[in-house]
Amino acid sequence: MATERIKSEITGTVWKILMAEGDAIDVAAEIMILESMKMEIPVESPVAGRIQTILVAPGDAVDEDQDLAIIELD
Repeated sequence: MATERIKSEITGTVWKILMAEGDAIDVAAEIMILESMKMEIPVESPVAGRIQTILVAPGDAVDEDQDLAIIELD
C-alpha cells in the first residue's frame, strides 16, 4: 500500500498530538501541533488515508524537514 510521509515545516517542539495510529484522516485534518517561538503551528495532512505510524511524542524537539508521521493512502 502506498504511504505519505508527513514532514515538519519548522524547527520546534511537539506540543500536542491530536490523532492516534490507526485513525482515519481526511485532507487538511490536523495531526498534531508544533510549538516554535511561542507560536502554535498545526501540522495538517495533505492526503486522505489512515495514520500508520506517529514518529514523535509530545515534548520531542523536531527539525525542519523531519518525518513526523506516516499515512497509508486510501
